[in-house]
Amino acid sequence: MSRRCELTGREPGFGRNVSHSHRRTSRRWDPNIQVKRYRFEGRTVRLRLSTDAIRTIDRIGIDAAVARIRARGGKV
Repeated sequence: MSRRCELTGREPGFGRNVSHSHRRTSRRWDPNIQVKRYRFEGRTVRLRLSTDAIRTIDRIGIDAAVARIRARGGKV
């Protein structure tokens, strides 16, 4: 599954683990992506959202959130 939020566009961050002996290994910080269903225009839509985006939808509503997703070029 893609680790990208459909509303905010949040993606994994990349970096390095540094051990006590200073050996460096690659790692990534994945966003907390959840699949959430919403009722929109008489149908159910499934969205891959970060937990921050779920709180944003609770605040602004699904209609405004879908408008933002479509403005970014996403399909809903």
